[in-house]
Amino acid sequence: MEIQQHTAPVIEAIDLQKQYGETFAVKGVNLQVRPGEIFGFLGPNGAGKTTTIKMLIGLLRPTAGIARIGGHDMQREPIAAKQLLGFVPDQPYLPEKLSAREYISFIAGLYQVDRATAQRRGEEFLKLFGLEARGDELIGSYSHGMRQKTALTGALLHNPRAFFLDEPTVGLDPRSARLIKDILREIAERDTAVFMSTHILEIAERMCDRVAIISGGQIIAIGTMDELRAGRTSESLEDIFLELTGGSEEAEIADALV
Repeated sequence: MEIQQHTAPVIEAIDLQKQYGETFAVKGVNLQVRPGEIFGFLGPNGAGKTTTIKMLIGLLRPTAGIARIGGHDMQREPIAAKQLLGFVPDQPYLPEKLSAREYISFIAGLYQVDRATAQRRGEEFLKLFGLEARGDELIGSYSHGMRQKTALTGALLHNPRAFFLDEPTVGLDPRSARLIKDILREIAERDTAVFMSTHILEIAERMCDRVAIISGGQIIAIGTMDELRAGRTSESLEDIFLELTGGSEEAEIADALV
């Protein structure tokens, strides 16, 4: 979809840094994600992806720099910023002694979603994800895919303006992975900014409006696929990624794409 460049960014990092002793995990990351955009965040293991995401969503305090969600500084206005975002990690940790419906009710209370709206939206997602018949079973009995879908339901219940996902299709069967990809596009079309970290470059190439590649704690490339291809003989995102990062993750990426 066409992204309106004149609109204010929903997700913004300004010179974000994270230092541990003498080591910089993130070295001055700058990026913007606008409403309706699916933004891919790529990099080798240890490149700084997770650290950057944790600073953007307020789970980690930056050593320097600013993270903003919907114009709200995450450090100065954490509640206002966090009310606007949803987050699903690659391994969601959910309360195993709650059912999916109880979890939805719990999340609704956290985000102050009224009971009727929460119930309606929760049932819509449970039906969409094929969990309607098992919504009263304890989450502890769920498979990884079912937990992932329950986490997605909770993260989307309050209609976040910024939606963060870390490896959203890991551990999912092809049908579920396709469903989540379709949902992400639908979410973006409602003017939500989607920020997605993934190792599966084929997914990023097909889904994302823009991508950023981070290596050694710094963004080394950012733009649309056409912008990343400019001046290069490489056509695929995989080839561009390996060219820019030195190919250190070639074996891992090849395995991921199988």
